[in-house]
Amino acid sequence: MHTEAIDPPGISWQRVSPKYVTVRLVQWALGNLITVLVLCLPLVLVLLGWWRWPPLWLAILVPAAALVLAVWRLVLIPRQVRAIGYAERDDDLLIRGGIFFQRTMVVPYGRMQYVDIGVGPVERGLGLCTLKLHTASPGTNALIPGLPAAEGARLREQLSARGEARLAGL
Repeated sequence: MHTEAIDPPGISWQRVSPKYVTVRLVQWALGNLITVLVLCLPLVLVLLGWWRWPPLWLAILVPAAALVLAVWRLVLIPRQVRAIGYAERDDDLLIRGGIFFQRTMVVPYGRMQYVDIGVGPVERGLGLCTLKLHTASPGTNALIPGLPAAEGARLREQLSARGEARLAGL
């Protein structure tokens, strides 16, 4: 991945767990299964002769296009997960992500109000969690998904301690 243009020099990025691909695949499957089934409903009604509009070609084209887009998203999921990273520096936390639209966010420790960990059912089964950083400005709220649970707990404690120290002016 070529992100030299937006990455600060000399940063060693920590990556999220490769198991997070499974979480994203489950989310993909659930969302796309429902979407494609709903979009196939007109096709079924047209084939059964219960509905005359839309024309057969349109009733086929719409779910087919949705299926092609779903497969494209499926192909991108592993790359998207590999693009997620974070780095702890002395005064702030860097978070990066994105393939086409890359983003590197700097969250100063002194702006952190609280650090939260969330775990969904698939994440729990894989031993992962999502770290959520809440700051003084909603625009700088950030999250790091796909962390191993132990690393998430360590990072939560580390970031909370650094945030409290910066708020206290130490």
